Amino acid sequence: MLGSHYYHEIMRKTIVSFGTLFNQIYLKHYDGQTGNVVDEMRVPLAYAPRQKFLARLTQQSELNKAVAISLPRMSFEMTSLTYDGTRKTGMTQTFRAIDKASDTMRKVYMPVPYNIGFELNIYCKLNDDALQIVEQILPYFQPSFNVTVDLVNVIGEKRDIPIVLDNISFQDDYEGDFATRRALIYTLNFTAKTYLFGPVSDSSEGLIKKVQVDYHASVDTENARRELRYSATPKALKDYDDDNTTVLRTDLSKTKTRFDVTSTLALAVGMRIIIDKEIMKIKEIVDANTIVVYRGYESVAATHIENASIDVLTTADDALVEPDDDFGFNGIIEVFNDSKTYSPTQQKDI
Repeated sequence: MLGSHYYHEIMRKTIVSFGTLFNQIYLKHYDGQTGNVVDEMRVPLAYAPRQKFLARLTQQSELNKAVAISLPRMSFEMTSLTYDGTRKTGMTQTFRAIDKASDTMRKVYMPVPYNIGFELNIYCKLNDDALQIVEQILPYFQPSFNVTVDLVNVIGEKRDIPIVLDNISFQDDYEGDFATRRALIYTLNFTAKTYLFGPVSDSSEGLIKKVQVDYHASVDTENARRELRYSATPKALKDYDDDNTTVLRTDLSKTKTRFDVTSTLALAVGMRIIIDKEIMKIKEIVDANTIVVYRGYESVAATHIENASIDVLTTADDALVEPDDDFGFNGIIEVFNDSKTYSPTQQKDI
């Protein structure tokens, strides 16, 4: 298993998403007399460690440039990657998803929870500038802020990643005489609770199309006989096989329940039929050309015009339900008086 190449770019996407939170921070300076805005700037943001910025501040020879050129600035970096056992799931659990490119079923192992640590540093010359920047950040973290990230693009696996503000520290990096450059540094530490996915494999099992539950007379399932079985299978809410069973002979309003068709030979009481997108259930077959139905059955009643095709929704349509389609459920109840049990391996009662 190890050695099979895959790369979902999850950590890269998480880093980019974290940085995007802070790339629209603005700083404004006001005239003390009039209160008008004197200048406005977007605070530059870069991915870099704090030591790199401090080195640039102490080594640059042109430190007498205007404040807007050198400071304020912000930088961030990933500082840690740790496993989060509090969000642990079963190691071998899988789920199925749709490959958006090929529209096929794919099998994916449950993701592994990891915490990514981030450090955001804010560098300013004036404390008022630093406070203005910090105040634009802190209210959003109480103590977390959710960011939606497309973790595995091929299956459209989007998750909300909580980014938690862990702590804030302050440093006044001022040493030497009056001419020495001063740098106020606010450090904010965050934790992003993300998930790492393994390889996405082809699923040979396909879509689950039947769920079955057996009810016993008591909790002692080894000795108590079963009494009831409930099975659920998909129920198609649209026509898949385009059978064109009959045709509507007259226009049909939203409320009319009795109408004429070209032939009722292939119809029966209790059948579900569909005209356009409206599903109806046959209540009565009056004669060779007239039926009575329940309108808006599993759908919304609508108007239909003459010569509209009428299709029958059968088990053949149920078997053709595709992933991501809207569908209902057929509920089947069976009563037993035997002592048999269902064998999943043999797919029968024994």
